[in-house]
Amino acid sequence: MGTGPGAGKRLVGVGVGPGDPELVTVRAVRRLREADVVLVPVMAPDEPGRAEATVRCYVPDGRIERVVFALNDRGGGRSARRVRAWEEAARTVLRHFGAGAASVAFATIGDPNIYSTFGYLAQTVRETAPGAEIETVAGITAMQDLATRSGTVLVEGSEPLTLLPVTAGVRRLREALDGDATVVAYKFGRHAPDVREALRESGRLAGAVHGSRLGLPDERIAPAAELGRAPLPYLSTLIVPARRTERGGKL
Repeated sequence: MGTGPGAGKRLVGVGVGPGDPELVTVRAVRRLREADVVLVPVMAPDEPGRAEATVRCYVPDGRIERVVFALNDRGGGRSARRVRAWEEAARTVLRHFGAGAASVAFATIGDPNIYSTFGYLAQTVRETAPGAEIETVAGITAMQDLATRSGTVLVEGSEPLTLLPVTAGVRRLREALDGDATVVAYKFGRHAPDVREALRESGRLAGAVHGSRLGLPDERIAPAAELGRAPLPYLSTLIVPARRTERGGKL
């Protein structure tokens, strides 16, 4: 443990997987149950989130608290709304520390070190309470779940893997598709029609697969060729396998 404000306290970012409660690791369950309080990110106080639904399978309701984040803010960049959310969430952590909590967990879908809100929260808490210990627990990612469920090999041999979000548009996706890597795109839902067109133009539509609301009752997993003109849920994932011509050809 560190010294100074926050000494003896711990903030733990816990990855709870893409949505299926069975994809939470043993360590994640232990850390969630050890915590004095578990914070779950939501878009509105009265709207349960995906992380919360998973956490409730393992933690009593009385130790779960919602914190509002601008999870799908379309304003782009470091918006004032996002910054206010990080600061308010940090104040919630510090309030629990001040009330005697030794450990506060923050549950995040996927992994806390991959496109997660936890990094912003941790940085804000670290600036205010530099003595607090910051810990993360790895989680299964949406790309791993989608690869498994669709029977898609992510990478083999010497193939590189490119992972990127499509929240700002498809320009970087188009650039990635021009290369030889397997490409995984996150958060492409509202750009679904443009994504399909980019795949078609690059000649990489065949073999690509997408999934949305993974692990939930209304999940969808389908070939990218079936993408239409309608947008998909915000948390949609796309896998575009590298071009492969023969078994072991990339060794």
